[in-house]
Amino acid sequence: MGDHSNYILKVTAGHSYDPTTHEDVHVNSSKPISISSEHIDARIHVRIKDYRGLPKTSPSNSPYFSHPSHTYDRYSIAFTFTPKRHITGQDLVFGNDFDHPIRDRLPPLFDKALGLVKYWVDPGLDGDVLGDEPYLYGPLLSSINIFRVGGKGEDGKELEEDAPKAKPKDGKGEEEVVFEEGAEEDGHEVRKESGMPNDARQRQKWALQEANRTGFKFEEGRTYACDFFNPYLDFNEFALKLGYGLPAISIVSHWDGQPLRYVCDFFCSSLLSVRVSGFIRTISPLQRPIPCLTLLTQHPLPQICA
Repeated sequence: MGDHSNYILKVTAGHSYDPTTHEDVHVNSSKPISISSEHIDARIHVRIKDYRGLPKTSPSNSPYFSHPSHTYDRYSIAFTFTPKRHITGQDLVFGNDFDHPIRDRLPPLFDKALGLVKYWVDPGLDGDVLGDEPYLYGPLLSSINIFRVGGKGEDGKELEEDAPKAKPKDGKGEEEVVFEEGAEEDGHEVRKESGMPNDARQRQKWALQEANRTGFKFEEGRTYACDFFNPYLDFNEFALKLGYGLPAISIVSHWDGQPLRYVCDFFCSSLLSVRVSGFIRTISPLQRPIPCLTLLTQHPLPQICA
């Protein structure tokens, strides 16, 4: 589909797939997007390194990437959410899905790349990339890089205020929230009582066990903070860079124009899911397709849970 320099990003957020319900996300800004529905309240921050997208006044980088924990990361989707009903850890997944088949668009070495991702990055990842509605999900508790349990009654804004901040290198501009693994106030007891380790990697390993996920409850009215990031997906070049001796995989070369969604699905029953998701969409100053990351909160999902 051409050189990556012919494409730019647009980032929006809304409560449905209908683009008329979306609003622009403030990429690389300290200002989050707030989303509220009958199921959750959420606040979302999106950071993209070397961002060249819309609006054109958007910063190309964020102080977030100057933080010692994130100097090698290329993007971050950080969010807080407050459920309006109890949800078990078994019923909350995070990953990607598609509306249409991608089996004819998968690049060479994709199977090896996926194997490396499942082995080194997210052992809990599972799904069907060859189906008519492909998906790859993992339990949120094992897939998300950073997970923090808020104190009962705290909202997302308060969690952001309590979190460490990354400062601009030149000392000018806004500081950025950087969530850390752990808990606030009585959230420490929540982690302790469930047996959840305090270390992020150990918590991810712990959450690979179904019994541990089932025993953990996302409480109604309690706010949780999450951060998903990695150094592998380069939105500036629209390429997947896994390393491990593998060449960079161009997304533009294999992209069919449909969204690449990052989804967080809340399975309140086998018929309902509420999600905070992101996907690559199409728009361009020259009426050419370009990627766009969009965040959503509700969409029906194929039943993949018991």
